[in-house]
Amino acid sequence: MIVQVNCSSKMTDEQMQSVRGMGIHGLAVNFLDGDTDYDSVMRFKERASHYELEIVDAGCPSLQKCPQIHLGKDDRDYWIDKYNEFTRTLGKAGIKVNYIAWQPNGIFRSRIDVGKYTHGEKAMICDMEEIASRPIANDREYEEQEIWDNFKYFIDRALPVCEEADVKLALHPNDPPVCSLGGVHSLIWNTECYNKAFALAGESPYLGMKMCIGCWLENRKFGNLMEDIRTFTKRGKILVVHFRNVSSEIPYFEETLMEDGYADMYAIMEQLYRCGYDGPLNIDHPFFNPDGKGMSKLSEAYLLGYMKGLLHSVEHNAKKNSL
Repeated sequence: MIVQVNCSSKMTDEQMQSVRGMGIHGLAVNFLDGDTDYDSVMRFKERASHYELEIVDAGCPSLQKCPQIHLGKDDRDYWIDKYNEFTRTLGKAGIKVNYIAWQPNGIFRSRIDVGKYTHGEKAMICDMEEIASRPIANDREYEEQEIWDNFKYFIDRALPVCEEADVKLALHPNDPPVCSLGGVHSLIWNTECYNKAFALAGESPYLGMKMCIGCWLENRKFGNLMEDIRTFTKRGKILVVHFRNVSSEIPYFEETLMEDGYADMYAIMEQLYRCGYDGPLNIDHPFFNPDGKGMSKLSEAYLLGYMKGLLHSVEHNAKKNSL
C-alpha cells in the first residue's frame, strides 16, 4: 500500500520536506482554482519530485463537488467541460486518478469542537438531530431519481474522456451516509448505491471508489465493511482508501484518533492487506488547530505515524507467519 499525505497545490517546499522526513512518498493533491492548467500541474509535480514525492491521485475541489453538475443546473455542460479538461490535464501529466464526490453541499457536520473522545482537541462532530433540523441547503429539494439522472448525464460525458486520457474516477460516498442531506438525496450512502453507479457506467474500469472507512463506520447499514473490502478489491474498484475511526455510529459521532474509535483499525488494515489491496492509503481528517481554522499538522503527523505503524505491523506479521 502507498501511504500518502493530503495537500493542496499551495504546498510549500518546507512542507514537502516534512513529508519526506516522515518517510512518505505519496501525495493526494487538491489543485485549487488557478492551478489546474497543465503548466501549473507540471510545476508542482516537478517541485515535488525534488523531495522524492509523487502525485498518486488528485482532484480540484470546485470541480469534484460541483453543485451545477450534481444538481443538473442550466450551466452544467460548462462545468462538465471544465471537469473533463482537468481530467485531460491529469492524464497528460501522468496522474492516473481524479476525484468525484457527489456532495453538492460538501460534508455535513454539526460543528468543529472539543468532544468527549478528542483529548481536548477540536474535531469534526456530527449530530444528525441537529442536521435534520436545518432548512434545505439549496433552492428546492432534489429527489432520488433526479440525482441519479444527473449522475448518468455526467458519466456519459466524463468516462469517454477518462478512457481517452487513461485517468480513473474515484467516487467518494456521501458523508454522513444517509439517504438525504440538506434536502438533496444522497447518491452513495450504501454498498448497493456503489453497485448501481458501477452498473450505470457499464462496469467501466474507469469508475471506481474512494473507500472511506469512516463512512462505513459512521453507519454500519452502509454495508459489511470486511466483506466489501474483499469484494471491491477483487473487482478492482477500490482506487483510494481513506483510513479513519469514529466514536460511534449515527445519530451522533465524533472523529477520533485511530485507537479511540469503536472499530478495530488493525483488523481493517489486516483485511486490506489480506485481500491484496495495494493502492493509496491516507488518514483523511486529523484534528483541527485550536482556533478551529485549518487542520493541525501535528495531529496529521501523529495519525500518519500511527497508520504507518499499523501497516508495518500487518506486513511484519504476515511475513513472520509465512515462514
